Amino acid sequence: MMRWWQAFSRTLTGLLTRPMWLLLMVSLCLMSMIYARGSVWDLPVAVVDMDHSRASYRIARDLGATAKIDTIHYDRLPAALRDLGWRRLFAVVILPQDLEKKILAGKAVTIPVYGDATNRLAGGQIQMDVTAAYQQLVADYQQKRLQLSGMDATRAAALNAPFIGQTQDVFNPGIGFAAIIFPGLLIMLLQHSLLLASTRINLMLRARGPLPLAEVLGTLSALLPIWLFLSAILYLLWPWVMGYRQTGSVTAVLGLTFAFLLAVLGLGKLLTECLDRTEHIYLTLSFVTTPVYYLSGTLFPLQSMPVWVSVFSHLLPSTWAVQVLASVNQMGLPWQHTLPKVGVLLLMGPCYALLGVGVGRWRQRRRDRRAARRVPPLT
Repeated sequence: MMRWWQAFSRTLTGLLTRPMWLLLMVSLCLMSMIYARGSVWDLPVAVVDMDHSRASYRIARDLGATAKIDTIHYDRLPAALRDLGWRRLFAVVILPQDLEKKILAGKAVTIPVYGDATNRLAGGQIQMDVTAAYQQLVADYQQKRLQLSGMDATRAAALNAPFIGQTQDVFNPGIGFAAIIFPGLLIMLLQHSLLLASTRINLMLRARGPLPLAEVLGTLSALLPIWLFLSAILYLLWPWVMGYRQTGSVTAVLGLTFAFLLAVLGLGKLLTECLDRTEHIYLTLSFVTTPVYYLSGTLFPLQSMPVWVSVFSHLLPSTWAVQVLASVNQMGLPWQHTLPKVGVLLLMGPCYALLGVGVGRWRQRRRDRRAARRVPPLT
């Protein structure tokens, strides 16, 4: 116990003396400030009115009244497309000729929309607003036609919209796009930074030769208070500052994060023994962070992935941590329901660590055999 405490206190003092780990908190806070407004607002959209009718004026007015769109009227289509190419606009909406006549005649109407496909978030918001404005216009025209045919307003409304949909935000992840991707992004950054720190410490321990197990565990466990502090800041304090919805208690979030950190420490031991050199570790971790983010299920559902890809993604601690922490802290799931997945994380840590020890001993035996072959025989 004394060896563990001495190694723990020595390593923790060194980390506190040179707090390079604070760069993780600064970088994530700066990164998330782009979502300070919650979502996208006032997107510049061009409206080219070729009909100049009451229907086209109403569609243009309804688009401009939405919070997502800031309409800019153009007289000519080429000028609007040129500004779209220069990314001064997010979309170009064309209101074609004879728009009102076709609506009154009951004919199909196509409203062409040119969008900037490089920004899917903005494009999706614009598409929904354009569709909603057109559907509301058609519904109002249909309501008037039914009333002119002799039907009272109540029956006409019931015939025009027999079902009234209502959305209830039972599991609302937050106020904007950032609240959806924030848990996965945070998990990736915590995993990447802890892997870098743990592999560096493992290399330093290996360079010192065979050490008692208590000293090794004490040195590595000194990383846990630092990364638990980062988790508390980034998972509890900063989302509260940004206004994201949080449903998990402080103890539940830190307890779930603790299981995730143990799994990452075990994975760090395995990576250290497999990659063996410092430059190999840093280069590998620099290139795998983005693929691991896509494999975590934050941006694409795990059920839709190929089977072998899904199996590989479930071998990573980040995949399980995203499911657990997002379910508890954003979706309101009781932490007791996540215990099977937490058990997987707790099992990953020692399994990866033991596998890393086995790989390290195997590589050491290879080094010993090579060294023995180089020694010349005694004469």
